[in-house]
Amino acid sequence: MKLNPKYNGRYVDGAHGARLFVEENGDPTKPTILWIHGYSQCRLSWDNQFENEDLVSKFHMIRLDLRGHGLSDKLSDPAVFQDGKIWAEDIRAVISTLRLNKLVLVGWSYGGHIICDYIRHYGQENLGGLIFVAAATEMGRDEANTLIGTEFLQLVPGFFSTDYATGSAALQPFIGMATYEELDAHTFYYLIGFNSVTLPASRQGMFMRELDNGAVLQAIKVPSLLIHGKDDRIVLPAYSDYIARHISHVSRVDYDHCGHMPFVEAAEEFNRDVAAFMQRVHG
Repeated sequence: MKLNPKYNGRYVDGAHGARLFVEENGDPTKPTILWIHGYSQCRLSWDNQFENEDLVSKFHMIRLDLRGHGLSDKLSDPAVFQDGKIWAEDIRAVISTLRLNKLVLVGWSYGGHIICDYIRHYGQENLGGLIFVAAATEMGRDEANTLIGTEFLQLVPGFFSTDYATGSAALQPFIGMATYEELDAHTFYYLIGFNSVTLPASRQGMFMRELDNGAVLQAIKVPSLLIHGKDDRIVLPAYSDYIARHISHVSRVDYDHCGHMPFVEAAEEFNRDVAAFMQRVHG
């Protein structure tokens, strides 16, 4: 497969030997941002950030394909997606292999769970800050389900199907509801493409977890930022209210006429807010 020559792409050995595909852009001597994508997505979600000259000129940018996604190893056992220690070890492997220090973790949607997994098992000592983007942190409890859109939850059984037509029938409305305004056809099918290569076992395992991260959130001391679209129908804006109640010092920005993908829908504003947060963290 031909990779983007602009980026330094490599494989990192994650937990239990799973190969994780990682790309870098920008100056490694500058403050580092590690971009963590969401459920059934891949590193390409962050194209509008990785190709932004202002961000690239100021920061060392890293994005990865989570296990089971993109170019990372495809794993057929749902159990390897349910263990928080495994997710934490994957992020730790990227940090240690690339020798990252005082990085800022950016977690979109399911990436909020993974940020919490990492902090639960490895703490905050090597983190400079956190950015939660339309992020979820809880799972398997009634309160958690009230913070997720009903339309999205109705699609979930289709994500687990091994029948391609059934899975595709669930993915298309999922991507359709991810933005406030309808996506152009090129972007829509680009997103459908990398969602489709995520195996049903990955989607099932990731969704079958039981998570209570309230205490993890309350223990966060590093600078933190919430970014959410006011019209998000997947992870409801009330989710950021929940996180804000647990991280007393967190800052927050909300975008009008924006759904679940602010880094795509409001890329210019999003990139500016990320740069301002990084400036506040690193001076």
